[in-house]
Amino acid sequence: MFHDPISDFLTRIRNAQAQTHRFVDIPLSKMKVNLAKVLEEQGFTKGFVVNQEKRMIRIYLKYDKRRKPLAQDLKRVSKPGLRRYVGYQDIPKVLGGMGIAILSTNQGVVDGETARERKLGGELLCTIW
Repeated sequence: MFHDPISDFLTRIRNAQAQTHRFVDIPLSKMKVNLAKVLEEQGFTKGFVVNQEKRMIRIYLKYDKRRKPLAQDLKRVSKPGLRRYVGYQDIPKVLGGMGIAILSTNQGVVDGETARERKLGGELLCTIW
């Protein structure tokens, strides 16, 4: 049993990419669907499919021509033991703008750039580059 579903989500993607799988299946939750939407919008994955019967979400992974994953590093920032909240001025630029930060705000799960534009702060879930 795991205690941090977001960390489990990121670890499953990391492990599947290490083995160059085409897709990865992850237990379903609203937060994970929202994270998958952000990853797809930002071009780190090809897409995802939700299977309500099996309560799973299948995420299709994206690689470059040399079969290197586009999401090189996925890091959990805010953890259950130590939550990290940031204002919109304090949202970090990941790898000089090459990566993204994902935040949980009162208007849903969004990437850092969108949160800055909308002047939203929130919980800094993870960084990806």
